[in-house]
Amino acid sequence: MDKGPELLVTPLSVEDIAPLAEAGADAVLIGEEAYGLRLAGEFDRGELKKAVEAAHTAGIKAYVAMNAIFHNDQVNDLFDYLRYVKEIKGDAVVFGDPAVLMAAREAAPDLPLHWNTETTATNWFTANYWGEKGAKRAVLAREINLDAVVETKENANVEIEVQVHGMTAMFQSKRRLVGNYMEYQGKSLKVERRSKDRGMFLYDPERDAKYPIFEDSNGTHIMSPNDMCIIDELDEMLDAGVDSFKIDGILKDAEYIRNVTALYREAIDLYRNSPDEYNEKREDFLKAAEALQPEHRSLDTGFFFKETVY
Repeated sequence: MDKGPELLVTPLSVEDIAPLAEAGADAVLIGEEAYGLRLAGEFDRGELKKAVEAAHTAGIKAYVAMNAIFHNDQVNDLFDYLRYVKEIKGDAVVFGDPAVLMAAREAAPDLPLHWNTETTATNWFTANYWGEKGAKRAVLAREINLDAVVETKENANVEIEVQVHGMTAMFQSKRRLVGNYMEYQGKSLKVERRSKDRGMFLYDPERDAKYPIFEDSNGTHIMSPNDMCIIDELDEMLDAGVDSFKIDGILKDAEYIRNVTALYREAIDLYRNSPDEYNEKREDFLKAAEALQPEHRSLDTGFFFKETVY
């Protein structure tokens, strides 16, 4: 029986990689803030090398995030970083800015590229356009519904990756201090400090919703108030042959990421081997996922079953 789609997860540290592989991960996404957006863990060059080695020792792949938006003063650094990723045998680079693709043609022409803007991969024409430019994979936007995902996979000439679990980005600005801006404007959203480590929320009392917000070298990021989870609705994408399911572990701890990975591995394997049994256990899988959630984080299905509303 075919194993099904790749299960891609985001470790917090090198030490997390072997346990994640044991839990059923097929690949990990790693990188450092200077080059990648909204990473679960920070991996400098030394740790990046160790992480790739740990992944390969565990029999899984390691992808390196370079999906930030780069300015002129950063472009020259891309060549050296790409050469380093190739040297340490990273399995692919995830990019959004075409500058990475252009630099890779010179610095690492054989390094596989995964196109991921997180916002504009909304149709198969665009996915195939980037495929013709050299991308092996397109990462679909989180704001498209399930029918669009399936249709894109049916017509794509590249691999398709879809996030199935975790927090999603609602807003990014290259500028900082969004919280101060909102307070200055007198909006109902206020900044609530919660911890020293990326510990701020925008709080909407009308909806009783807390939006995690943090700032780093890439600017300000506002995240979804709920976590996406479609562990009980995987069948159509499995039937369509979607190539990679991503679990995003940003702002979660290592135990949570490991347990969610194991749960999705079980669900995927069950459907591939016994679709009827998976259908019988849908509710059990969802309840198990809900039991893992932090008290302040609910689960929803994102945009999989609705149109994007702005």
